[in-house]
Amino acid sequence: MARRPREYADGRRRRRPVLVVLAAVAVMAALVAADGIRRYVEGEAELRTDPAFYALPTAIPDGKPGSLIRSEPIASAPAGSTAWRVVYRSQDMAGAEVPVSGVVLVPNTPAPPEGRTVVAWGHPTTGAAPQCAPSLGLDPFQYVEGMHELLAEGYAIAATDYPGLGIPAASSYLLGIPESNSVLDIVRAAGHIEEAQTGDDVILWGHSQGGQAVLFAAERAAEYAPELTVRGVAVAAPAADLIALMSDDISDISGVTIASFAIPAYTQAYADRFGEDAIEAILTPAGAEATPRIAELCLLTQNEKIHAIAGPLVGGYVTSNPATTEPWKTMLQENSAGGTPLTVPVFVGQGEADELVIPAATEKYVSLLCSQKADVSFHRFPGIDHGLAAYASVPELLLWLDALEAGTPPSTCP
Repeated sequence: MARRPREYADGRRRRRPVLVVLAAVAVMAALVAADGIRRYVEGEAELRTDPAFYALPTAIPDGKPGSLIRSEPIASAPAGSTAWRVVYRSQDMAGAEVPVSGVVLVPNTPAPPEGRTVVAWGHPTTGAAPQCAPSLGLDPFQYVEGMHELLAEGYAIAATDYPGLGIPAASSYLLGIPESNSVLDIVRAAGHIEEAQTGDDVILWGHSQGGQAVLFAAERAAEYAPELTVRGVAVAAPAADLIALMSDDISDISGVTIASFAIPAYTQAYADRFGEDAIEAILTPAGAEATPRIAELCLLTQNEKIHAIAGPLVGGYVTSNPATTEPWKTMLQENSAGGTPLTVPVFVGQGEADELVIPAATEKYVSLLCSQKADVSFHRFPGIDHGLAAYASVPELLLWLDALEAGTPPSTCP
């Protein structure tokens, strides 16, 4: 991996105790707060110019996946780093070219001769409409969990928005193939930014929806992007098993919201195979009326509006459980991780108070990985809910990355 190892004078690897890591995270939090005012002011200025960057011409010359369409520096980059907003080429569910937006960040420290190792970040759900793209926010790095710690370690970060967010295109929400394509292609795109000085070594890191995206990227990288070397994949509360996710959540407001984002994406992606009527038959009349209205809203920033529409539909949104009803059962299975055994080390973090991705679902997925002979480092965090799963994972993630670099990734499998 392209990162200078920390060593004692006699050449032995220096291991970081957990308390040292926790202290470093605390110091980092203080530095982040101190830098907030500058970034807010510069972020406000960038919001006035962002729309022009995302407005692409009708005809874009064809290019290879991962090739840049455009890029521009981001003035509100975190202190000690340089960042770019990018639009690059990727591929959709059918293999057609699709433009995707995102951000690339690198630390302002010398890169090793072979280039920086890239952490490809998969963000949690922000919505399914173009305006919900993380890179469009006042803080385009807000959802890159562990960003400051990773930059301090010398990693570059490439964070895709996913197809359909930022640049208008067919939604890729919870569709493993287009999501994972965009994760791998932004690493390629970073390689076209000369100043970023990135290499071919990649760490995949994602939370929730992003966990599904990076797990699919790990499964598909050897075929889709063989020039990249994926060293490991790390996830926090991953949406790995969509059958379990839908069964666990469809009877509450979170399930209605997730399904409202997913149904338009799946309808468009699978219409040729199953037909729109068969896919949308899962909805009650009230659900069919509400779905497009919810799908245009962004999670977190428009929660009140989402809850006002979705709340009254709890218990009356679908006619049956999608996880047990065709063609939804097949579609959800095809977009669940685990179909291809992973051959790289895996880190999994899970909050025990998570009510969205239920701990039992993650434990079941970890058991599957272990049965497939993967090297899995599984960490449970008492009292941590879904929203904090990735942040809680960061200290253990840094230790896992050290072990990964040393060639001794730990495994908690029996």
